[in-house]
Amino acid sequence: MSRRKKADKRIINPDPKYANLLVSKFMNYLMVDGKRTVASGIMYAALDTVKAKTKKDELEQFLELVDKVKPSLEVRSRRVGGATYQVPTEVRPARREALAIRWIIEAARKRGEKTMAERLSGEFMDILAGNGASLKKKADVHKMAEANKAFSHFRW
Repeated sequence: MSRRKKADKRIINPDPKYANLLVSKFMNYLMVDGKRTVASGIMYAALDTVKAKTKKDELEQFLELVDKVKPSLEVRSRRVGGATYQVPTEVRPARREALAIRWIIEAARKRGEKTMAERLSGEFMDILAGNGASLKKKADVHKMAEANKAFSHFRW
């Protein structure tokens, strides 16, 4: 446990187009080398593609797909008497959101499309369809937690 003071939460401004904090946070995770304009261009292009394909509101679709990827359980290592156990724990809401965003971007970067906007929109469409690498990641994490349910009494 750290003896220093606890880090303050930074206040994030909502994005200019949708006035939504989650979209802004997603763009911040997507951003590389401080290039916010590039990241916002990629994000907005991906959302426009989702709107064109689904004929529904892109912001609602985005919020829905992030909700689908959010994990509710994860395993954490806990050392008890010389043995290390994978103890399933519930995920805090802020971490849940961060993990979902991270997994979506990571899965999009590994895809084979030409531009990042196409990769991101492809991952968005896969999540909405019920498959996709980020949903598989969530399923793997839940499966791991379920397999280690016997160690849940080691929770701290």
